[in-house]
Order: sequence, then structure tokens, then C-alpha cells
Amino acid sequence: MAAPYRDSRLFPVERTADLLGRLSVTEEAGLMFHTVIESGPNGTLVETAGALSKSPTSTVVLDKHMNHFNVHGLGTPREAARWANALQRLARQTEHGIPLTLSTDPRHAFTENAGASFAARGFSQWPEPLGLAALDDADVRAHAEIARREYLAVGIRMALHPQVDLASEPRWGRQFQTFGADRDRTVRALAAYLEGFQGSELGRDSVACVTKHFPGAGPQLDGEDAHFPYGREQVYPGGRFDEHLAPFRAAIAAGTAGIMPYYGMPVGLELDGEPVEEVGFGYNKAIVTQLLRERLGFNGIVVTDWELIHDNVAQGQVLPAKAWGVEHLSPAERIIKVLDAGCDQFGGEECVELLVDLVRSGHVPEARLDVSARRLLELKFRLGLFDDPFVDEDEAERVVGSAGHREAGFRAQAASVTVLRDGDAETGPFLPLTTDARRRVYVEGGSPEAARELGEIVSRPEDADLALVRLPAPFDPRDDLLFESLFHQGSLDFRPGLLARLRHIGSVTTLIVDVGLERPAILTPLVPLARVLVGTYGTSDEALVAALTGRIPPRGRLPFEIPRSMEAVRSSLEDVPNDTVDPLFAVGFRVGGAEL
Repeated sequence: MAAPYRDSRLFPVERTADLLGRLSVTEEAGLMFHTVIESGPNGTLVETAGALSKSPTSTVVLDKHMNHFNVHGLGTPREAARWANALQRLARQTEHGIPLTLSTDPRHAFTENAGASFAARGFSQWPEPLGLAALDDADVRAHAEIARREYLAVGIRMALHPQVDLASEPRWGRQFQTFGADRDRTVRALAAYLEGFQGSELGRDSVACVTKHFPGAGPQLDGEDAHFPYGREQVYPGGRFDEHLAPFRAAIAAGTAGIMPYYGMPVGLELDGEPVEEVGFGYNKAIVTQLLRERLGFNGIVVTDWELIHDNVAQGQVLPAKAWGVEHLSPAERIIKVLDAGCDQFGGEECVELLVDLVRSGHVPEARLDVSARRLLELKFRLGLFDDPFVDEDEAERVVGSAGHREAGFRAQAASVTVLRDGDAETGPFLPLTTDARRRVYVEGGSPEAARELGEIVSRPEDADLALVRLPAPFDPRDDLLFESLFHQGSLDFRPGLLARLRHIGSVTTLIVDVGLERPAILTPLVPLARVLVGTYGTSDEALVAALTGRIPPRGRLPFEIPRSMEAVRSSLEDVPNDTVDPLFAVGFRVGGAEL
């Protein structure tokens, strides 16, 4: 007779209770670790330590009893499905056959950053979340529904997103995956996003969402990111802590499966008149237990952000453990503090044996493991993983990156383009561009092939009737710590040499400039140089041309304001969204549309 936890007729809570009583300490501890995993060639399992994964696959599944994994590199859709099935077959070799939960950071847009997101590759390609926020709620929902179908097809059942931090500090390097700086826009986008991924309730067709980064990671001191020691402090000089909580209140009300605290440590923060301990949020009992659990009533999974316990060493570089405020504690002491704070899972860690030793030595009660293991198991049951964790390779190849999905993503890329300047009072609008075979076009920073729709491509601006220049937002290159080069931080000012070149181009031909707004670049010097100025948030060269010609009308609105100067940025308050003095373009702006 099958064990009750194998009976699909029972409720998830009943099945969880039965299985929980059967698990060893090691099995419970294994549930509480959620680390990086990589796929091998042709969908095979990786049985060596990888570039970022720390152990062979069979070791973490069979020996460490881990069953939550954050997948990084994937092959083709068919290979990804084959790999997911191989993992699930491996998991069935364990005593209780607990299925694996595969998770991922966003992987449907353009940004390749192993610490935050992945480029689409075989998946349909959409704007970054900032670009979705520039559109309407229906566009956000359409993206989430398609992404859900593609995740399901390759066995990914947990999304380590949405990222609903309010981008209140213009210099911050993690704005691309947010919905911008406006609280109300973020709340609306979040609701549509969760509905598209999870449905009205979690079930077999859902992808569980981990909403991040609690209690709002935007107010970073000087805009530096808390991945790195110099960015560990979060500050609230404007007293707007509650405003940053608003998206998380909405996420809890909408039934988000999980929440992830950020690395940052609050400085000078008080709750109910009591000072909050100045330690990272994943270590912070006042934030996780008293605020999130007790006051806000969240009873889902809390997974820490990655590598709070140990340093991360990979690719010849090191990134210190994000143990901000508790750097002096040993790894064992850090584990105890994270558990005491109220977290259920250790992100990016696989030190199962250390937690087991803490239980056996009496430093952590076994009952504490029961609390988190119960939540984690119940979610697996609700997702239907115990009943059928396998996927169809043929279906994966048919669904992932299908023509219809790619077309929907392409249209969203073009539609999200934000027109910031279009001609002037004397010349009138310049858009949409007509197709003209006699027009000579100079292209810089983009694909000449994509621009051939606009006319004949020439190699010098002096010979052109039109110049199309694509620019990334400025940043200060850094490459000392692991992943540091992938986080674009620092000044938002364009370099003087670039501005001189643009000035020359604008003096000899009509200049169209697109700026990739992963952060709110200082566009002030570009306005007098460009006949047309647009902002994009993950748009291919082909989609940009479709927008400029009006084949797909651009309708994006700014998801944050564009400051007039770096002086205005430095004078603004880190926790107050859209508060720079006399912004060049207000939040919600687009040419031809009333401001929000």
C-alpha cells in the first residue's frame, strides 16, 4: 500500500504532514538549501564542479539531499527538457523520491548577468521588466503568461522574480529588472505579473513566484549595490520606508509563493519606535519575523538572497559572503542567525552538513527545521511535482520560442520604445520615418542590416542623410570582485569625447539617438544634438526600426524620471522616488502623451 504522501487524492497539507514525519534530519536540512546548478552538453547531468556550481549533480541530490536548484546555463529547449527529466529521475533514487524544484532568474530579455538575469537565447525575447513597466498591464500579463508556458515546458517551476524594488536611487545598478520608480505603477504591474505566472491560485499549471527584494532594495546609499561590501548600507533620509513596502503588501495579498530579502543592512531605521538591528535583511529578525511574518501576515517561503554564509570564489575572483553587519560571525553562527530571523532557505549555499551538525549538537532544535520543511514540501505538493515532475521534449521544442511567442515579444520590444524628443516647434515631428531607398543612412552602435529598411547604408556620417546612433547608459567600469563588472554603477554622465563625436554627427546630418535606459542616464546634453531622441529598455535593432517607422507604434512611458544633472542626483534622497530637482523628463513622460 502506497504511503499517504503518494496519494494525489489527499490535500497538500495532509500529504505534507505524512511525509514530514518520515524524513531524517539530513533530508529536512537538504530541503532548506537552494543553490546554483548547471546543465551539461546535450541535456546531460554535470558530474564535476562547474563554473559556478560547487559540486557534482549526484552529490548534491543523492548525498546532500538537496532538491531546490537555481539553473543558470541551459541548452536548446529540447536539451533543457531532457536535462530536467534526468534530474527528476536522479531525485527518484532518493529514499522518499522528493522531486526537484527548478528555479531561475529572469531569462526572457537581453541582459546577461549571472548575478541577476540571463539573455533569452531559446526563449522568446521581451523587453526587460523596466520596458514592460513602460507599457500597459495587459502587456505585462501577456509576457508573464507566455513566460510561464515556456518555463513549464522545460520543467522550471519557480521564478526568482518579480523584482518589485522601487528604483528610488538613480545610480543604483539593479533597476533594469524592476518596474521602475513609481509605487502605483509597480503595484499594478506586479499584480498582472503574478496573475500570469501563478494564476488565481497555485496549482499544476503554475510557476511559483519569489517576489524580491524585501523590504525594498532601492534606497542604497549613493546608489551602490549590496552585492558588494561598499554597497552594504540602505538608508532612509526621506522617511519613505513604508512606500517601499507597498509592492510587498500587494504581493502578499496576491498570493506570492515566496519572498526574498535583500543583502542590504538598514542604517538608522526604526519600526514602531524601536531601532532595527543594523544587519543584512536576511539576518534581521525585526524585518523577517516581526514585520514580514507577524505584521504583514506572510506564511509562504522566505529564501535568502545568494551566499550569505560563505565567500563565493569562482572564475579566479572572490565575492565575500554578503554577511553585512555580521562579518565577525562564523558560518555556523550565521546559519543560526538566519534561522532565528525566520528564513526558510539558504540561497546559493549547499552546506547541509553544517546545519545537520548544528541540530545534532543541540544548537538548532529539530522542530525549527520542521517549520521550514513543512512550507517547502507543501509548495511542491501544490505544484503537483510529486505526481508528475516530468516534461515532454517534443512539447518543449514546440512551445519554447515558438513563432507566436517570438512575435509577441518583438511587438512588446518595439512598443516599449519611449519617444523623448521628436523634431521641434519649427520643423514639426520627424517620426514615423518613411522607407526611402534613396536615403543614405549611417549607423553606429547597431546593426546596419536592420537599418537597411531605412535606406542605403553608408560608412561615414558626412555622406549620410540620416544617422542612427544607439548608446548604452553610462556607467563606471569596475572589475575587482566576482560579478562586479556585470553591475553597471556610478556616474550617469556621458563622456565628453562621446558628446563631441555626437555633436559632429549632428552638425553634418540629421541625428537620431537611442539610449538604452538600464538606468536614468543624464540626457541633457543630447537634447540639443538629436532631432529624435528615444529611450529603450531591451529592444533589438530590428524592433527599434519597427518603432521608428511606425510599423509598430512606440507607446512606452518613462518608468522613472530622467534627472537634469548629476548634481541633482547627488542632492536627491535615496529612498524618495523621482525627487531630483527640475527633472529633464518626468516619470510617465512620452512625446504625444500626457504625463501620468
